Amino acid sequence: TVFGQVVVGPPGSGKSTYCAGLKQFFGLVNRDVAVINLDPANDRRAPYDPAVDINDLIDVEVAAEQHGLGPNGSMIYCMEYLDKNIDWLVDRLSLLQGKYLIFDLPGQVELYTHHNAVKNILEVLQKLDMRLTCVNLIDSHYCTDPSKYVSALLLSLTTMLHIELPHVNVLSKIDILENYGELPFSLEFFTDVGDMRYLLDLLDADPATRRMSTLNAKLCELVEDFPYTRFYTLNIEDKDSVLAVVKVVDKANGYIFADLDAARAQLERGVQGRGGVQGRPA
Repeated sequence: TVFGQVVVGPPGSGKSTYCAGLKQFFGLVNRDVAVINLDPANDRRAPYDPAVDINDLIDVEVAAEQHGLGPNGSMIYCMEYLDKNIDWLVDRLSLLQGKYLIFDLPGQVELYTHHNAVKNILEVLQKLDMRLTCVNLIDSHYCTDPSKYVSALLLSLTTMLHIELPHVNVLSKIDILENYGELPFSLEFFTDVGDMRYLLDLLDADPATRRMSTLNAKLCELVEDFPYTRFYTLNIEDKDSVLAVVKVVDKANGYIFADLDAARAQLERGVQGRGGVQGRPA
C-alpha cells in the first residue's frame, strides 16, 4: 500500500509552494517522500526537485504549437495525453515503492469539475493500492469577497463529488489574509461554512450582485443542501499549521503516523533556529 496526497486548486492558490513546503516538512520528521509533478506549466521551474515530471512525457508549448491550442486547451490536451499513456506514469511510480507520494496537479479547475482525464488517472492509481487524499487549496483572500467565497464553495463541492477521493479543503496563505482588509465575519465563519443567509444578505446589499438575488439564493441553498464542505487553514511557513493539516490528511487516507507527539518534538529540533518551513516565492 502506498499513501499520498493529490494537490489541486485554482491558479495562484499555492499548490507548488505547498508541495515544496510539505516535502521539507516531511524531511524534518523522517517521512520518505517523493513529489510528482503533473503540471506541465511548471516547466522545470517548480520549487522542488520532482521524482517524476510530466514534462519528460510531453511539452505543453509544443502541444500548443502543433495543435493550435490556447493555454487551457493545451493543458487539457497534456492531461488527456497522460491519461492515454498512463503506463508511462505507472512504470515510474513503481520505482518509488515505500515513499509517501505528493502529486502536484495543474490549476485548470475544469479538470476537477467535469473533465474526466484526471479522474481516470486517479482511478488507475487507486487500483494499484494507492490510498490518496485530495487536498484542495483555495486562496484565503476569497473570504474577503462574498461572491468569490460562494464560488470557492461551489468549486470545492463540485471537485469533491467529481474526483471521488477522501477530500480536505484548505484555505492557503492565511498568514497574509489581513493584507486584503477586514473580513465581514470571523474566520471561523468561513472555515466552518456558517449560516449562508448572512452571506446572502451581503450579496443582496452589493450593487454588483444584487441583480442576481434569485440566483444567489439558489446557490446558497445548494451549498446548504450538501453540507460536506469545511476548510482548514494553512500558513506554509508555520510548522504548527503544516502539522495540523498533515494530521487531517493522514486521518483521511488512513496513513498511520507512528507518533505525532514524538514527530512534533523532532520537528521542533529540526527547525530550531530556522523558524519553520522555509520560503514562499512571490
